[in-house]
Amino acid sequence: MLHHISFGVSDIEKAAAFYDAAFAPLAYVRVWEDLTAGDPDQAIGYGPAGGGDKFAIKLRGKEAWAPGSGFHLAFAAPNQEAVLSFYEAALAHGGTDNGPPGLRPHYGPDYFAAFVIDPDGHRIEVVTKVSR
Repeated sequence: MLHHISFGVSDIEKAAAFYDAAFAPLAYVRVWEDLTAGDPDQAIGYGPAGGGDKFAIKLRGKEAWAPGSGFHLAFAAPNQEAVLSFYEAALAHGGTDNGPPGLRPHYGPDYFAAFVIDPDGHRIEVVTKVSR
């Protein structure tokens, strides 16, 4: 359904450090970047290596804002280890805990996820299904 989505960020370097580290366990990498110093429209696109961007961060400075508590974006992880690694990397790079890695049986018996808030306040989930 979706082609891609982007978040406005207040500090492109801080946001890039967060997403570079947090996305590594999910095998998402920078697929393009426009980081001309002083340009108010700097941006970075992330996606699978060799593919197009599915997610981008765009410098918006003081105009950056995160949607309210009813909105979050969920990314697919290949396994539980990737969920845990994402969570640890996100917290180590300026993210805030919003729900540690674990089973969420109220979402389904095999639903394993972690929740973080990025440095700009965007709510992010990483999820996989547990094989039994």
